[in-house]
Amino acid sequence: MDEMTEVRGLRAEAPVPDRARLAPGRARLLEAARDGERRRAQWRRREFVIVAVVAAVTAVAVTAALLVGGGSGRKVQPAATPTVSLKGVSAADLLRRAADVVAAEPDGPVPTAEQWIYTKQAQEPYDEQAQHAEGLRKLLAGPQESWIRYDGTAMAMMEPDHKGEKLTLTTRAMHLENGGEGDDRSAREMYRVLVALPAGGEQTLEALREKNAIADPKGVAQAENDYTEISVLLDADVMPSKGLASLYRALAALPGGSVTDHLVETASGRRAIAVEYHTRAPSPGTEERLRDQWLLDPQTYRVVGMRLVLGDKVVGGSSLVATAVVDRAGERG
Repeated sequence: MDEMTEVRGLRAEAPVPDRARLAPGRARLLEAARDGERRRAQWRRREFVIVAVVAAVTAVAVTAALLVGGGSGRKVQPAATPTVSLKGVSAADLLRRAADVVAAEPDGPVPTAEQWIYTKQAQEPYDEQAQHAEGLRKLLAGPQESWIRYDGTAMAMMEPDHKGEKLTLTTRAMHLENGGEGDDRSAREMYRVLVALPAGGEQTLEALREKNAIADPKGVAQAENDYTEISVLLDADVMPSKGLASLYRALAALPGGSVTDHLVETASGRRAIAVEYHTRAPSPGTEERLRDQWLLDPQTYRVVGMRLVLGDKVVGGSSLVATAVVDRAGERG
């Protein structure tokens, strides 16, 4: 069964989601905790994506309008003691090089349906001015931890207790597969799509256009729709090496990319290559452009985060601290 096509058929009449629904789910968990709500973690598609990871409470960030209106953010920082020369390197060249490196890597064991994927992420930026009690601010200031079952039937996270004094493990049942919860996908469904991608960039673009998991909005350029499909898949919880290589080659075939000419420091304190795509105005009449930066490890070329940049400030996103496949929620590998 082609799950992506089936889900699209089930939701053929649904409106195209906007960015406020669409970024990766773990940041949404953080926002939910901050609001004192019990909300489920979701793998969301965004407006310009199959993983559309752009400005949203559902994932790596908060909606662009909120980010800009809040005036928060931290200045983009170059990494201390950079050791990689990126001057004059194009996004296409770097991504093709990255594709060759990751394609040669062996894959680890595929999780079983009952196993969980543990993720620890540093959110960026953390709002120190948030209206919370001092103790709750301290709880939420550090990296956030979450677990999701490979088959998409449950998720868990560390969130504040009712007194806001400590973080406790909260688990919630879910049903992500076969369109059980709308636009969401399980890690297993994402993996099946990734392992089936062809090796070439143009061939991968053709395959994603054929699946068209997110209906193409009218009046939007094909390259923008392609980016939406690619960016959703780049945030998959289990990433096969050859599938990632296919995504890199497809992204390299799109126009408009650039590479920051120095390593950057992520929210988790690691050094990373910032590959920038998809600039847009965060709100009508705004001159500054909001940009997506994909953060790549300079040695493995694996994605270690994604952030939103406005001018010279990081206004949203997250970066990886640790990840592991474990047997139950609460384990950390």
